[in-house]
Amino acid sequence: MTALIDSAENLQSSVDTRHGMILYVEDVSVSFDGFKALNDLNLYIKKGELRCLIGANGAGKTTLMDVITGKTRPDTGKVSFGQQINLLGMTEADIAQAGIGRKFQKPTVFEFLTVFENIELSLAGDKGVWSALVHKLTTYQQDKIDQILTTIGLSQHRNMMAGALSHGQKQWLEIGMLLAAEPQLLLVDEPVAGMTAQETERTAELLTSLAGEHSVVVVEHDMAFVRSIARTVTVLHQGSVLAEGSMAQIQSNPQVIEVYLGEDHS
Repeated sequence: MTALIDSAENLQSSVDTRHGMILYVEDVSVSFDGFKALNDLNLYIKKGELRCLIGANGAGKTTLMDVITGKTRPDTGKVSFGQQINLLGMTEADIAQAGIGRKFQKPTVFEFLTVFENIELSLAGDKGVWSALVHKLTTYQQDKIDQILTTIGLSQHRNMMAGALSHGQKQWLEIGMLLAAEPQLLLVDEPVAGMTAQETERTAELLTSLAGEHSVVVVEHDMAFVRSIARTVTVLHQGSVLAEGSMAQIQSNPQVIEVYLGEDHS
C-alpha cells in the first residue's frame, strides 16, 4: 500500500506545468463504426482554471472525457498531463492515481456507509472496504477528512448514512470522495442535473472554490448554471471545437447561436 501511495505521489509531483498548462489534447480523433465522435480535436486546459464544456448531444463531450481518463483510446492524436505524462500509454487506474479525477452525472456513493466513512474509504486507496474502515486514521487523515467535509458543506452530516442524503448532497459527497484522492484535474459531468435551485447555487459556489488549487472541467447543459460559473467556455460541435472564449463571447458568436444556443442566448 505504501508503494502504491508513493507511486501515485511521484506521478502527481512529476506533472510538468511550467508552461501554465495541465492538459494537452491535440489532434485527437475517435471513430465508432464509421462515425467520427471526435474529429481532430484540440483542447488546452490551464493549471488552476475552471473550464466549462458545452455542446449538443453527440457533440463529443463524453467521448472526450473517456479519452482523457483512459476509457477510450483515440484513433489518432496526443493527450498529455502536463508537458511529459502521456495519458494514452496509461490505464484508467494509473490515470486516476496520476491526479485526474472524474465525476459522472449519476452519483455513486456507498449508501450504507456514513458520509465520513465514504470520504475515509476514498482516502484508503487500494485497501479493501473492511480493512479501510477498521484501520486507525492518522491525525493528517482525520484533518483532511474534516477539511473536505467543510469544503463540500457536509460537516453537520458526517455521521448520516449516505443513502439518506438529498440528491444534491450525494453529488457533493462524491466530489468530496474525489478530493480525498488529491486530484490536480477534476472532470465533472452535469453536476446540477436534478438539483433544486438552492442546491444548484451551492454547487456553483463549491466548484468555483475548487478552481485554483485544482483545475476543473465542467460538462453541463444548464446554461444558467454555466453562466454563473464560467470563466472560459469551450463549445464542441460534431467532435471538434467550434468556439472558445468568455460566456459573453460565446453567447454572441453567430455559429454557436446557430448550432447550439438557438433561441437560448439571452
